[in-house]
Amino acid sequence: MIIYLETREVFLEHVRRNRIEEEVGERLKALAGRRVSPAEVRAWRNSFQYVSQFLLAPQIPAGLGVAIEYQIHNTSRRIDLLLSGRSPDERHAAVIVELKQWETVDATAMDGVVRSVVGGGPRDLTHPSYQAWSYSCLLEDFNTAVQEHAIAITPCAYLHNCSDGSGVLADCYQDYLERAPVFLRHHTDELVGFLTRCLTQGDGGETIKRIRDGRTRPSRQLAEVFEQMVLGNSEFTLIEEQKVVYERALQFARKLRPGKRTVLLVRGGPGTGKSVVAIHLMAAMLQKGLNIRYVSKNAAPRTVFKAKLTGQLRRTRFDNLFCGSGAFVDCPPGLYDTLVVDEAHRLNRFSGLYGNQGENQVREIINASHLSVFFLDEDQQVAWKDIGTEAEIREHASQLGAQVVCDELPSQFRCAGSDGYLAWLDDLLGIRSTANPELDREVFDFRLFDDPQSLHAAIRHANGNNRARLVAGYCWNWASKRSPDLSDIVIPEHGYAARWNLASEGNTWIISPTGVEEVGCVHTCQGLEVDTIGVIIGPDLQFRGGRLLANPTTRARSDKSLSGWRAAMATDPEGTEERLSRLIRNTYRTLMTRGMKSCWVFACDPQLQTYFRERLDPSGDSG
Repeated sequence: MIIYLETREVFLEHVRRNRIEEEVGERLKALAGRRVSPAEVRAWRNSFQYVSQFLLAPQIPAGLGVAIEYQIHNTSRRIDLLLSGRSPDERHAAVIVELKQWETVDATAMDGVVRSVVGGGPRDLTHPSYQAWSYSCLLEDFNTAVQEHAIAITPCAYLHNCSDGSGVLADCYQDYLERAPVFLRHHTDELVGFLTRCLTQGDGGETIKRIRDGRTRPSRQLAEVFEQMVLGNSEFTLIEEQKVVYERALQFARKLRPGKRTVLLVRGGPGTGKSVVAIHLMAAMLQKGLNIRYVSKNAAPRTVFKAKLTGQLRRTRFDNLFCGSGAFVDCPPGLYDTLVVDEAHRLNRFSGLYGNQGENQVREIINASHLSVFFLDEDQQVAWKDIGTEAEIREHASQLGAQVVCDELPSQFRCAGSDGYLAWLDDLLGIRSTANPELDREVFDFRLFDDPQSLHAAIRHANGNNRARLVAGYCWNWASKRSPDLSDIVIPEHGYAARWNLASEGNTWIISPTGVEEVGCVHTCQGLEVDTIGVIIGPDLQFRGGRLLANPTTRARSDKSLSGWRAAMATDPEGTEERLSRLIRNTYRTLMTRGMKSCWVFACDPQLQTYFRERLDPSGDSG
């Protein structure tokens, strides 16, 4: 959808007559059925005045196509300004211009992320060069018109209110700046020069119309490169039942029909290879020319799998194949051929930063696709808002007329192949009673440490191959977010202090070379694995009177995963206590199953530590 499409001359006339914001607003209302906010009108008025200044330059060719607010097919992403014409070699060509109102921009330690003042306060935001470049990748990789007509797409960004480029032009962003240059307020001449090198003659908007009318299909090049990355990576090798589930899913993909929906629900515990199957399905369906996305609520699995496939931590064009679970609000029915949903137990009812968008993520995903594949382990629900259950999926599938097929990944490939460890852990944490009251420590290396200092030291020692990490329950505030010199996880009685991984390492902490120095939480490790995991069990899990007790009041203020329990306690105290207990025990079950070979633990609650010691080794020789 394009809100506004005219030639350069008509656009300039609308600006001259102070009509441009009204024209865009009226067309937006007619096309999308929504009114324009005063803030949008002010932003358009400001931005388009600056746009008119560089389009008035005599070097700019007449007849350029000018599109405003072009929504890229099958996404919610909108290109602020798209200019079209012919390139110096006579190709159809278009230039993406990402417009920003920002007055100041600061660099951050995060890849492709800057900080600016938006909405009255500082916010971490995508670097405008990366944003513009990612839009060009979407058009090149998924728009049939761009592929078939060899349309040249060139991205850039224009920060027309910003004069100080020290932050946005910092060296750490050089890779993205080379792909999509940034022009500041005083760079009008440079921007004009850039445009005239890309567009030497106008086309009356013909190229933009071709892009608008193109269909969505992954490019052959994208599909081939993605498949080569998957097949060439030993971490994504299919084993036994994984191969069976993969082939069954492909059978359903071959039978896709308009108006018909199929839901494939794949149950599987920790380490059963759910993510491996998901990535292989991505590669195979891309090869078939299907419009597919990998979906997960948490960003960490998406970020890590992309990095493992591409071999680099920086963002790449493959980012567009991975998206969050809130990306399907108001999505037209059947827009995607297939959506592969990893960690489906973490889906929420509502989407958006403030949880005020959409109706139900499960429903929206099923509605948006012909085939939706949900990988599910209900015992890994760890947040109050998690709604991803088999019952929830079946309910919405039934309402939408979708066929539901269930499959299972029964075998364990994590935890040294030991089903016994998981059964013992479930019994230990009271997840369910099992026939495994004792652990065979010759099969799986489980140790109990007397203090967090020695635990962290042991994890560092085990990290020779960068496959050992320390995690903790989210019971300590994220003080280092605003004051990097402060420690977060502070346990004074043991002289221990460390920082959360969230600020410096972010979602790549589990594979970053320096990640072992910081501590992860469930939000940055769920769905991922290492060889050896160390776990600090916070005071939110205690042992009293012969049973495990949950204490949500000890959770950090910065942890929102249990938000809502206090209100629920007023109406249903018994049910709320039961649910809190389950979520907190599930959290530690999730953390304690991140290690393929070893799990080493320290519990802050002395009585819980004693309980673990007695269960682990009645003789007292616990490691």
